[in-house]
Amino acid sequence: MSHCIGLLSIAAKFSLLVFLLSAVFLCSSLSDRNPEFALTKTEESDLKEENGKESVTEDDADAEDLEVFYPTNWWQTVHPVPGPFHQAGRKCLDGDKLLFKSIFILGQAIPAGLHVRLNLQTGEKEAKLPDSTNEKSDMKDQKKRKRLDKVDIDSNSFTSQELKEALAKLKENEKTKSTMEVKANLEDVRKRFRPIEELKAEFERLNMRIETDYEIMVKLINKFNSSDSMLDEKIAALYDLEYYVHQVDNAKDFLSLGGLQLMINALNSTEAVMKEHAAFVLGAALSSNPKVQIEAIEGGALQKLLVILATEQPLAVKKKALFALSSMLRHFPYAQQQFLKLGGLQVLRNLFKEKGMEALYVRVVTLLYDLIMEKMLLEGAQNNEDQMEEKVQQYSQVKLVPAVVEQGWCAIVSNLLALPEHDTREKVLKTVSVLMAFCKDRYRGDQHLNITLSMLRSEYEELAAEEQREGDKDGYFKELLGSINTIIQELR
Repeated sequence: MSHCIGLLSIAAKFSLLVFLLSAVFLCSSLSDRNPEFALTKTEESDLKEENGKESVTEDDADAEDLEVFYPTNWWQTVHPVPGPFHQAGRKCLDGDKLLFKSIFILGQAIPAGLHVRLNLQTGEKEAKLPDSTNEKSDMKDQKKRKRLDKVDIDSNSFTSQELKEALAKLKENEKTKSTMEVKANLEDVRKRFRPIEELKAEFERLNMRIETDYEIMVKLINKFNSSDSMLDEKIAALYDLEYYVHQVDNAKDFLSLGGLQLMINALNSTEAVMKEHAAFVLGAALSSNPKVQIEAIEGGALQKLLVILATEQPLAVKKKALFALSSMLRHFPYAQQQFLKLGGLQVLRNLFKEKGMEALYVRVVTLLYDLIMEKMLLEGAQNNEDQMEEKVQQYSQVKLVPAVVEQGWCAIVSNLLALPEHDTREKVLKTVSVLMAFCKDRYRGDQHLNITLSMLRSEYEELAAEEQREGDKDGYFKELLGSINTIIQELR
């Protein structure tokens, strides 16, 4: 038994000797390694303890106490750094130093510049050297170039010369980009369009040439005025002229070419189709063109148009004549005054007595509404300019509303509410509302009008309710219902 105990004692001593020799060789091997990636020394000022005493630094501690991670080109496991054990280990006695070392080597510090990853399978942190020694510097250069390209520059990180180079590069890039865009646009235009000189040359080879609107109108007027032209050729010329004279400048050129007087004279033609198209061209040239309006009324166009409307003519001819008359009267108080003097209101009133002229009723009512509102809006405008005052004075001489009331237009207009079209009713309701201030006594005594308004209110209440059920809160029928309710309220 004692022999066995002796053998065990010898074995224990031999194991302890082997362990000590291993520790010595481990320390010597660690001291011989290249410390290229070792951490830098800790500043002494950072290691002072709270009681004012200096703590132990790396220089004071034994080399074996600091376990540093030495990287290779392969992934290696990095042991976690144990915080509390370091301080606790330094306070141990020399006899316990071996225990401290065994604990401390479990934690390793990683130098900067390594590739570090977390192994999701084992949960351990691993590190290795970069794949290329120049990768770090290449990444820095790339980041620097990217910052210079974006001009996102930190003045503390770059010198003034680098900033100047970045700005110069930016300007050069912008200039190059702008030049390239211009060239690309020009190239695109060249591909899509041909130069005008090339087109002219090609047209000349084909015995063709590009004509202006003025030149086209000259040809059309000559064709219309030629005695050699047939009736259908003249009608075709008038049809084309109507398209061109809609433009204000073309209408003035048309006037200077003598085309306006030709249209006025054509209103006397024995051919109905000739009068129809001549009135159409005349109305197009008169629209919103004061200069042409003045020349037309001085050339006798107003009288000729009234004659067409007062005599027996086809509906198409009277429709175009009414269009030309409306174009002449709108925004031209002198023409409106002459219209009243020549009995124009009576001529329009007689249209309601002719059979087959129902299509003109709404046009006539719309013309009266526009003329009345035109004067009312001008009188209500707050403008002291001399030109505006002169225009107000001109409109003051136009006694349109008194003539409308005197000639019985109040009843003529209100009777049109019986028509079934909603658009017609809308225009008639607007005219009735305008005439209400002058025709109120007549409307109050008109039993037929009161019945019509009640029926319309019931009809549009249902239509407005249906609109509201469909989600249209401010619909068309609700607006018409509001106009009817306003008229009924004023008549009470």
